[in-house]
Amino acid sequence: MPSNTEKKTKVIKQAELDIVCGVTSRLPDTGMPEVAFAGKSNVGKSSLINGLMNRKSLARTSGQPGKTQTINFYKVNREMYLVDLPGYGYARVSQSEKEKWGKMIERYLHTSGNLKAVFLLIDIRHAPSANDCQMYEWILHNGFRPIIIATKLDKLQRSQVQKNLKILREGLRLEKDVTVIPFSAETKQGREEIWELIDRFADPDSGEEA
Repeated sequence: MPSNTEKKTKVIKQAELDIVCGVTSRLPDTGMPEVAFAGKSNVGKSSLINGLMNRKSLARTSGQPGKTQTINFYKVNREMYLVDLPGYGYARVSQSEKEKWGKMIERYLHTSGNLKAVFLLIDIRHAPSANDCQMYEWILHNGFRPIIIATKLDKLQRSQVQKNLKILREGLRLEKDVTVIPFSAETKQGREEIWELIDRFADPDSGEEA
C-alpha cells in the first residue's frame, strides 16, 4: 500500500522521440537536462523508457538484440530528455561496429553539458556479466556514478529478489551507498522511485541535491 509520504505518480503530458544520432552525427545541445540509460542488448531499456513515459511503443522494443544503433533523445513534458544509449554485449555485432558505438557513447558522456545522470540497467535474474562490469567501470571512468536499475523484476519469485540483488551488488562490487532500484515493466514497480531520482538530478533546486 502506498504511504502518504510516497511521491505522487509522475504525470507525463508530452513525450516524443525528438532527436536520433548515428555514429557520424553531431551531438545536439538540447539546452535541457538529460538523463541517460545504458545496458546490454535485451535488458529492457525500451520497455523501461516506455514505462517511464507511460507510452506503449514510443521506444521500439525489438526481438533482435543489438537493434538500437543510435542515441535516441526522448523529450518529456517539454522540459527534459531521457536518452537511450545503444545496447552493448551482443555477439553478432562486429568488433568494428562495437568500437564505433563505444566511441559514440564516450563522445556523448564527455561532451554533453546537459547530462545530469546515467542509469545502468542490469537483468536481476542473472549475475552481472563481464560486459556489465566493464560498462559500470567505464561509466565511472567517464565521470558519472551510475544508478543501477535491476530490470525484469516480475520474472522472479518474490522470495528470490533479495538474494539476486545481493548477487548483483557483489558482482558489480558496488559501494553500500550506490542506489539499486528493482523495476518491472509489467507492474511498473520502481517507476516512481526512478522518477524521483530523475527529477532530483534534473532540477536539484527542487529538493536536496543529488
